[in-house]
Amino acid sequence: MIEVDGLSKIYGSTTAISNVSFNVEQGEILGFLGPNGAGKTTTMRILAGYLPATSGTVRIAGYDVHENSLLVRQRIGYLPETPPLYPEMTVEGFLYFVTRIKGVPAGDRTTKVRAAIERCNLEDKRNVIIRKLSKGYRQRVGIAQAIVHDPPAIILDEPTVGLDPRQIIDVRNLIKSLAGTHTIILSTHILPEVSMTCNRVAIINRGKVVATNTPENLMTQLTGGSGYELEIAGEPALAKQVLQNLAGVSLVESMPSGMHGHTPIADNRGYLRVISQPGSEPGHEIVMALVRAGFGLYEMRRVSATLEDVFLQLTTEERNLPSEVEDEAKEGEAA
Repeated sequence: MIEVDGLSKIYGSTTAISNVSFNVEQGEILGFLGPNGAGKTTTMRILAGYLPATSGTVRIAGYDVHENSLLVRQRIGYLPETPPLYPEMTVEGFLYFVTRIKGVPAGDRTTKVRAAIERCNLEDKRNVIIRKLSKGYRQRVGIAQAIVHDPPAIILDEPTVGLDPRQIIDVRNLIKSLAGTHTIILSTHILPEVSMTCNRVAIINRGKVVATNTPENLMTQLTGGSGYELEIAGEPALAKQVLQNLAGVSLVESMPSGMHGHTPIADNRGYLRVISQPGSEPGHEIVMALVRAGFGLYEMRRVSATLEDVFLQLTTEERNLPSEVEDEAKEGEAA
């Protein structure tokens, strides 16, 4: 549905994005994740036809964004970071206006506006002037204008920025309800947004896509970060010597504070993190080794790589993870 191939945008001597490529399948929600300034908004604007690319191509619903801009715009709904609203209009009046400029046939406008109002839970606000709405409701109106003409593809740029927790949950549920009947690309730097809403993730850093996969697969690729946190009675340095040569253990490190980042409960307790090797579960061996060496074990907690771990590693290190296509190729070679 959305095909991005080799997309670059250069402003003078500054490269905003470089060779960005990814696909979004029909009915899917793709999270376009990256830190502030990584190139998310630039990419979203190019996809929406708002900015021309320096090089590369974008095809949406089979049409090239550069060559068939008007046809593409008829087939997308776009919500920029600041919703494009007319504050002096009522919610319903504004949505009727949007249907006209989007080319919705006159006989279909009432049905389309009613459906958008219902999907965005704006029934009790339909006759309210937009400037009198809260930020959360204005965001809903922004989404309503993006879907009122029932486009096959929806582009949302930071749709929950500045909202309170209740409003974030409402908007998140609304976006999830659109999946299946619409193809959605959602740009954000908020990790829970991606893990709770999106089927797949594309992570961009410094203008380049460094990973594209499902959240689960991305976390699996970092299984070296899985392991255990231990609270022991005894000297952590001695316990490290006992554990670091165990089979299945790749790293043992001291934790300066208590487990979960809390203040240590007692001075005579030590805290360790044991990182296991991919595919290994050395929990039993860790317990037995500590007991044999005379250490007390107050708590042992399994920890796993999270999407936050993936994000931090990919955006603080010069590192790329294999794409889904590369993963499938490796699986084929192994078979």
